[in-house]
Amino acid sequence: MTMPRRLLIEQGGPGHRGPALPACDVPVRPLAERLPGVRLRETLRLPQVSEPEVVRHFIELSTLNHHIDRGLYPLGSCTMKHNPKINDELAVLPGFALAHPLAPDEANQGALSVIVELERALAEITGFAAVSTQPAAGAQGEMTGLLMIRAWHRARGQGEPRRRVIVPDSAHGTNPASVHLVGYETVTIPSEAHGTVDLDALRAALDHRTAAVMLTVPNTLGIFEARIRDITRLAHEAGAQVYMDGANLNALVGMVRPGDLGFDVMHINLHKTFSTPHGGGGPGAGPVAVAAHLEPFLPAPRVVERDGLLRMDHDREHSVGRVHGFHGNFGILVRALVYLSTLGPAGLTEASRTAILNANYLMRRLSQSFELPHPEHCMHEFVLSGRALRKHGVKTLDVAKRLLDFGVHAPTVYFPLIVEEALMIEPTETETLDRLDHFAAAMERIAREAAETPQLLLDAPLTTPVSRLDEGRAARELKLHWGGARQAAQGPVQEASSRA
Repeated sequence: MTMPRRLLIEQGGPGHRGPALPACDVPVRPLAERLPGVRLRETLRLPQVSEPEVVRHFIELSTLNHHIDRGLYPLGSCTMKHNPKINDELAVLPGFALAHPLAPDEANQGALSVIVELERALAEITGFAAVSTQPAAGAQGEMTGLLMIRAWHRARGQGEPRRRVIVPDSAHGTNPASVHLVGYETVTIPSEAHGTVDLDALRAALDHRTAAVMLTVPNTLGIFEARIRDITRLAHEAGAQVYMDGANLNALVGMVRPGDLGFDVMHINLHKTFSTPHGGGGPGAGPVAVAAHLEPFLPAPRVVERDGLLRMDHDREHSVGRVHGFHGNFGILVRALVYLSTLGPAGLTEASRTAILNANYLMRRLSQSFELPHPEHCMHEFVLSGRALRKHGVKTLDVAKRLLDFGVHAPTVYFPLIVEEALMIEPTETETLDRLDHFAAAMERIAREAAETPQLLLDAPLTTPVSRLDEGRAARELKLHWGGARQAAQGPVQEASSRA
């Protein structure tokens, strides 16, 4: 029998504290005198704990969490892969970690060199003329790209009529959100039977009001848009720009350059494609890459070389302005440059090919146990459907919960919306055949359990610290504070929702 785990506030006691520091040798004034009305420790219900109690508590929490260092994390479209630890070590070198963004350019030459070298590498990889590292996430990169498209149309005197952006029904949810954010209107077009863009629907939607077409390549089904040149040609003939959501760039690096396909602008999720796994709990980075005609509109300032030194150039007449307080989330930029420098061109190509191989291996194996709506060869990810399990009273959510009992994080579920009961799986390039087989075996066993012992899936997970919650009730009756003795009488569901 396992002992119940205690909250930090339930540990320690009066007098428990961290290391005692030497007595202060300067006059001391109580903080309350300088900050009247502020609640101090004596009036707040804060735990009094020793350093060992704090360390042990958070170490225990870290072992309860599932993360990429513990096991497979096959979130489709999110690219949760191993992050080489050397990237973290170099990013926290004092010269990088302690560089201050407000220091004069002369004092930040090393940091500015990282930005310049990374921008050049990303431009070469993507086939674009210029890159800005300012955007702090993929969605902000989308917004920045659309702002530049809007500015380009306005500079040509076509800003007012062109207010529509065409987005496929398989798009990431951030695409229409970014469109709305910049004041444009989303026009959704359906996918054809193979999951790619319906050219007839695209032709019908394109007109003088179209500002841009937004595409994800490969798309969210993991399928490459084989007619992508036709798509970009049709858009340009209508006077529109073509934006690429770079969330799935890790399937193309070293093999296909988006700029060569006719795209005008894209964002790059450094925290997905080039180290720093997406969803890692920290900041991201979503640089934008643009064709030459959009370069004048890139966010300011730009890093340029002048008088033998790298400097921030703020004097950019046509720039859409700042989109970040400084020049991007710098630690992520360092990690990405280390990743690129370590692998080199051949290594980057091998990584993409391995991601594709791993995905196709899993897709073919799991198609024997689950429905595969789109059997075409995939790129880095694929989508299964759990709708055939409903005859056993089992849903995709139940499959996801049961996977936790096998030490595997669930794939992305119920997305993309065009696949019923979707399971979106991305193994990435960093998983070994042994780990892929472990995941496949777990999925195959779950498919058998759904037919033979469906209640097992309905009760899952069975081995995690917190069992399945009543998520509807937890959302409606949200409790974010410790309730003391009241917890014991409210049952496991209420307790779980209180501790969430």
